[in-house]
Amino acid sequence: MADLAGTANLVEVFSSVQGEGPHVGETTLFVRFGECDLRCGWCDSPRTWRPARSCRIEVERGSGRSERVPNPVELSQLVEACERLALREHRFASLTGGEPLLQPEAVAALAPALRARGVRVLLETHGLLAEALLGVVDLVDVVSMDWKLASDVRRAGAARGSVSPPFHAQHERFLRVARRAPELVVKVVVTPASQDEELLEMTRCIAAQDPAIPLVIQPVTPFGRVEAAPSPERLLSLVAQLSRLLASVRLIPQTHKRVGVP
Repeated sequence: MADLAGTANLVEVFSSVQGEGPHVGETTLFVRFGECDLRCGWCDSPRTWRPARSCRIEVERGSGRSERVPNPVELSQLVEACERLALREHRFASLTGGEPLLQPEAVAALAPALRARGVRVLLETHGLLAEALLGVVDLVDVVSMDWKLASDVRRAGAARGSVSPPFHAQHERFLRVARRAPELVVKVVVTPASQDEELLEMTRCIAAQDPAIPLVIQPVTPFGRVEAAPSPERLLSLVAQLSRLLASVRLIPQTHKRVGVP
């Protein structure tokens, strides 16, 4: 592994199953990057907002036991840790965060190293950093892109309670690059504050590029400032509305929260 140069600021590395999106339930090894430039009202991992001083690495698959290593972590050390967790027995390695595309050089080095060991690489991203994606989109198997709604999400540094300008234009630029990936899915977290017009505008933007792009509506898991999920009637209505513009709209909650796995 001496030829794998570079480092990454990480929060944790662990084995579990995918809890969100169309690959829910599949065995996944998670590599969670530190730092994020957004503040989502429902975020359940605020520890990822800033670069971490140390990283938690699971020592045995499924054990819940971990060791702490200082950041930044050598990528060669990271891949060795993944192999100790039976990397090849996982369907996916998920590069998640925080926001992994804030460290594009690390993603560009790590993704092919993981793919060479027999797993598909899934990039979980907030879908705003199109230039960073350009350098890695050909190195991953799945781009799982969140579409952020300004009703619930603000940029880091913006005053708490302030309303951000819509993210639609940046998401459109990102989507044009993401379509080069072998597989692309768009997810949107829906809360009681989510507005019909911003959801319809999102759907129109996606359909303008390709109405076959799958969209996952993810009802929020209440956390932080978000105290309740949307009603079943609201969710079913959204599925019906957005399905008029897109060929594949699915309603998928966070299943890992419901079964109690990380």
